[in-house]
Amino acid sequence: MADDEELAGRLRDLVAEAGHEVTERRMFGGLAFMVAGSMAVAVSGQGGIMVRVEPDEVDHLLATTPATQMEMRGRPMTGWVRVAAEHLTTDDELEPWVRRGTARALAVADGA
Repeated sequence: MADDEELAGRLRDLVAEAGHEVTERRMFGGLAFMVAGSMAVAVSGQGGIMVRVEPDEVDHLLATTPATQMEMRGRPMTGWVRVAAEHLTTDDELEPWVRRGTARALAVADGA
């Protein structure tokens, strides 16, 4: 749990640095960060983070990054990936995922 709280604190700081209105909501057994009312990224109750991404980027991200397909109840979630905590030990590793999730949340909020 301490690791999840540390990761949540790092996410909180990075999302806030993006300069958008951010709210937090407990969901999916973790802590979600909402940007412009849309979920951008979350600390997963199973460890690591969940990141909202462009649906057409998922296959590329799965092939070129440590991300894995996000699943809920055994079903793939379109436009979501999971990144294990072991790949997020530094802010340099975490920040690109926060940027990607924030950008997608803003696009969804704008109707994309």
